[in-house]
Amino acid sequence: MRTRSAMAVVLALTTAAGLAACRGTSPNAGTSSGTDTTTQAKIMVGGIDKVIYLPAKLTEQLGYFKAEGLDVQLLTEPAGAIAENVLISGDVQGVVGFYDHTVDLQTKGKCIESVVQFADVPGEVEMVATDKAQQIKSPADFKGRKLGVTSPGSSTDFLTQYLATKGGLSRGDYTTVKAGAGQTFIAAITNGGIDAGMTTDPTAAQLVSTGKAQVMLDMRTEEGTRAALGGLYPASSLYMDCAWVKAHPQVVQKLANAFVKTLRWIKGHSAEEIAAKMPADYAAGGKDLYVKSVHDTIGMFNGDGVMKPEGAKNVLEVLSQFSPNVKGKKDTIDLSKTYTTQFVSKRRSS
Repeated sequence: MRTRSAMAVVLALTTAAGLAACRGTSPNAGTSSGTDTTTQAKIMVGGIDKVIYLPAKLTEQLGYFKAEGLDVQLLTEPAGAIAENVLISGDVQGVVGFYDHTVDLQTKGKCIESVVQFADVPGEVEMVATDKAQQIKSPADFKGRKLGVTSPGSSTDFLTQYLATKGGLSRGDYTTVKAGAGQTFIAAITNGGIDAGMTTDPTAAQLVSTGKAQVMLDMRTEEGTRAALGGLYPASSLYMDCAWVKAHPQVVQKLANAFVKTLRWIKGHSAEEIAAKMPADYAAGGKDLYVKSVHDTIGMFNGDGVMKPEGAKNVLEVLSQFSPNVKGKKDTIDLSKTYTTQFVSKRRSS
């Protein structure tokens, strides 16, 4: 998985020179003069083999991009912070990642908006090493422990801080460790580099199946998310630069059409049927294990692509406490500029 990710990132970087010619400074960059004839889009996925971002690859596998007349290239980078930087630089037109990046970036003067909201919950699980499970049963037990997150400043970092604070701890009561995702996270649990940590499927399923870790908190469901975070926490989404969205509404509409069609398809099919549509190498841990990871996570997808306002408000509430960029700026954030339902609503009524 890491090899494919690395190759994709290299591809993203090597295509930057070619993209620079069509990027420019105009919001209409990338189109022919006068009429928008754009049919191509590069989308960076924050870990393309993660089940929380499954709709991205599944849409391609189902042929829905092509059905809309689009030529979509999916790239991958497991760190959300890097994915957003590639978007800001103009090397890709969209990111499939956590919605909370749109809020964080607004504090930096960037207008980025979610145009399709895949899920109302994070799809994350807090895993605890099996040999530590009797000592770490809740966030209150994080004191003195090493906690794994994808990377510093990531969504998993903010959520971990929120859980620890909710458990009555301060930032200095525990140690945050960059554990990455996939095999690096598994290695961190296995060799004692972390005592507990936040990750997604299929990593979670692999850890449980081998007996190396157990699920302590499950944010793959609405019930579990409300219990852990006090409300919804919309995460997986397609977010794009506001100026690009304004300049290319037809392309964005087609992307929304394709993704909403996929979200509906997911709701009407079993985990086995969904897994069968995905590339074979996504089931590196075994077919049965991959099916289980899909089964345990697919309930997070909302089926319509629509952002729930209460969820956006809860994301802002969490970030205003733990994001260095958002702290003290809560009242200056305009949530209406961080997402739009314009395109998915048009798709739903058609």
